[in-house]
Amino acid sequence: MNAEIERRRTFAIIAHPDAGKTSLTEKLLLFGGQIQVAGAVKSNKIKKTATSDWMDIEKQRGISVTTSVMEFDYHDYKINILDTPGHQDFAEDTYRTLTAVDSVIIVVDGAKGVETQTRKLMEVCRMRNTPVIIFVNKMDREAKDPFDLLDELEEELVINVRPLTWPIESGPRFRGVYNIYEQKLNLFQPSKQVVTEKVEVDIHTEDLDNHIGTPLAEKLRSELELIDGVYPAFNVDDYLKGELAPVFFGSALNNFGVQELLDCFVEIAPSPRPVQAEERIVMPDEPKFTGFVFKITANIDPNHRSCVAFCKVCSGKFTRNTPYLHVRHNKTMRFSSPTQFMAQRKTTVDEAWAGDIIGLPDNGTFKIGDTLTEGEVLHFKGLPSFSPEMFKYIENADPMKTKQLNKGIDQLMDEGVAQLFVNQFNGRKIIGTVGQLQFEVIQYRLENEYNAKCRWEPISLYKACWIESDDPAELEAFKKRKYQYMAKDRDGRDVFLADSGYVLQMAQMDFKHIKFHFTSEF
Repeated sequence: MNAEIERRRTFAIIAHPDAGKTSLTEKLLLFGGQIQVAGAVKSNKIKKTATSDWMDIEKQRGISVTTSVMEFDYHDYKINILDTPGHQDFAEDTYRTLTAVDSVIIVVDGAKGVETQTRKLMEVCRMRNTPVIIFVNKMDREAKDPFDLLDELEEELVINVRPLTWPIESGPRFRGVYNIYEQKLNLFQPSKQVVTEKVEVDIHTEDLDNHIGTPLAEKLRSELELIDGVYPAFNVDDYLKGELAPVFFGSALNNFGVQELLDCFVEIAPSPRPVQAEERIVMPDEPKFTGFVFKITANIDPNHRSCVAFCKVCSGKFTRNTPYLHVRHNKTMRFSSPTQFMAQRKTTVDEAWAGDIIGLPDNGTFKIGDTLTEGEVLHFKGLPSFSPEMFKYIENADPMKTKQLNKGIDQLMDEGVAQLFVNQFNGRKIIGTVGQLQFEVIQYRLENEYNAKCRWEPISLYKACWIESDDPAELEAFKKRKYQYMAKDRDGRDVFLADSGYVLQMAQMDFKHIKFHFTSEF
């Protein structure tokens, strides 16, 4: 494999909102030299927003509402981090992000264990056999017993685990972690004002007793013996197949246990993996460039109202100003200013290799799932829109700003944050989302980024499903009978807006030749 491709590591960080994902992302960037930390960083008086949270609404609410892309160099490796929204209302953005990464780090709260959102995201990882590393965070606070946590991880995430670091106590008694992978001990020196330093000790000598006391030293030795007896030795191949998850313990806020995670990650994590297209499997070391758009973000630079399409390079080498085929439009495009990202900050790049994420300027030419190649017709799979669960009519609250509102809706729908349907009965626009918070984010962004005001009106719907049939007469009869519940999506496809589960069930029974789809990819 090409040496440039071999050194790429592209991964997503996923977690429940409270698990401390943001702290972990910040510290990983710190090791990549992307954040300068001098002396007192972690003062309680300084409330600094996360580097990855660049939207105003993210800073105000302290939540991530969109996936951020960050890249940096670490030793000989080029790292691409995709920091996903932890909030379940934005799960769809995270599902799509997982199609563009080669591995995943799951952050789990040491006190709360596995939470619902983490369980759902793990199902997506299992579907794709994505290698997973687990980081158990907040060990400097009271946490569950580590053996109980390991049992919970295996049971809830349905994956075998193997600890590669081991904590010495938790909460106020937290003394550090033993690095099983490198057979070194790192002692925790709690300090809110400076980044923690590490002390290396040989576990088999009295030096360990001198540092943490004989009772804790004996306990640590017996727990390590038990780990070796209960858990099989760590096997990199099992990890790469997605069958085994190595587990690390630490405190991201105190920058403890993070470097061990990063050092091990770059060593064992996969370089870019083959990607399944509808036509064939695309290998990363193929000489010709291929890539797909997995995310579109509006207004990364609010001053220019620009949209950026995030493209995952699947094979070969992308070169600036080279003509590439946009498969859906069947036309050739050149990109004079492709960019790589550090959240909102971006730099123009001349080339990118398989595994990299690049930003391409988008003036409405891209949709999520679009493919770029050097001429071959390929379609990459696995970027569906899911059937929304909440619906509202969107109305213009300021008739003088109709143009701005329409542009804002178009660009935000391109991002895939929500879905737009036009009711065929009354011509009104309906926004469908998977969570209430998305409505608030859309309203906020329309007002602050597009200077347009909207208001929401309630509509009682149960489910939106895409319909198709090999029997045109039956399809026409269905559309006539359900006329007031029929809508079109942005691609002009027929969508049935069922107002209850019973109505949907009856429709499926009465019209046997109509297929009802709950994702847009069919």
